[in-house]
Amino acid sequence: MQTPAVIRHLIIINIIMFIATMFNQPLMIKLFAMHFPEHPDFRPWQIITHMFMHGGTMHIMFNMYALWAFGAPLVYHYGEKKFLWFFIASGIGAVLFYTGIQYYQFFNYLDQLSASGVPSGIIEEALHTENFKRFTSLLVRNGLIYDENILLLIEKLRRIYHVPMVGASGAVYGILVAFGFFYPRAKLMLIFIPYPIEARYFIPLLILGDIFMGFTNVFNSPVAHFAHVGGALTGLLLLWLWRNKRQEYYF
Repeated sequence: MQTPAVIRHLIIINIIMFIATMFNQPLMIKLFAMHFPEHPDFRPWQIITHMFMHGGTMHIMFNMYALWAFGAPLVYHYGEKKFLWFFIASGIGAVLFYTGIQYYQFFNYLDQLSASGVPSGIIEEALHTENFKRFTSLLVRNGLIYDENILLLIEKLRRIYHVPMVGASGAVYGILVAFGFFYPRAKLMLIFIPYPIEARYFIPLLILGDIFMGFTNVFNSPVAHFAHVGGALTGLLLLWLWRNKRQEYYF
């Protein structure tokens, strides 16, 4: 099956953005990665441009392969224009869901710090200082902060504030959900599970894994698991809104 033009164009755009990032990463990240909305580097267009940015070779390879492998069959069902809307909408839904979780966590951490008696001035300075390790060592040395749990909360606060999100994974998860809807008995495999599993089982398990990792972060991973969940939920919502009554494929 020939690769649809919309898939080729999306892959080409991602590759161009990736190459540009290799030449000037600080500028590309500042302009096009998705920053926390309270951060001074946030710009509205990042809600879309972040899904054309990637954090490394393996990141872009996995996402572009998934876009090609699972997206091409969906173009057959939706057509190129509708598929493009599906891709973009899933990516936007992913970032909005993820940002909503971030906001909840951010203000929850602020409340915990305030309840622990940490002055707002110290929180503000800790959030914006460039040399965080030196700053915390000064606080500990002067007896202003001595609780490791408080330092951990400040570090989590800084991670939300300073670490931007990149990648098409949220949009890809929307595509995965749609693929599983139209091709529920297609056999899929993970690299570390060399056994084919039908899409109707594989994809829900993948999403459940992201939910678990999002809540526990047992591996302290930088992966935005809740963006994956948000993309999947958006894809599911779009499937429901665009459902074709003549379609006979279901989970």
